[in-house]
Amino acid sequence: MTLWWAIAALCAGCYALKLAGLAAPRRVLEHPVVSRFAELVPVALLAALIAVQMFTEEGGLRFDPARTAGLGAAVIALLLRAPFLVVLAAAAVITALVRIFTG
Repeated sequence: MTLWWAIAALCAGCYALKLAGLAAPRRVLEHPVVSRFAELVPVALLAALIAVQMFTEEGGLRFDPARTAGLGAAVIALLLRAPFLVVLAAAAVITALVRIFTG
C-alpha cells in the first residue's frame, strides 16, 4: 500500500510542477536567462543519458568499443546532416560490425 501512496504523491507533484509552469507569468518566461536555461537543459539531459548508456553496465563503469564506434558513426552522420533514420541505421550497422569483428 505504501508504494501506491508514493505513486500518488509523485503524480500530484508532477501535476503541480506542470501547473506551476503553465501559471508562470509571460514576463518570467520571456526573461533571457530563463529562455536560455530552457534551451540548454534538454541538451544537457540528453547528453547525460547518452553518457550513462554508453559507459555503464550493471551499475559500473565499462568501456565498450562497439558502442563507442556506433556513437562515433552517429555523430558523423549528424555532422553530415543525415536524416534521423539514417543516423540510427549507421550507428546500428557500425556497432554490429565492430561486435562481429571483435568477437
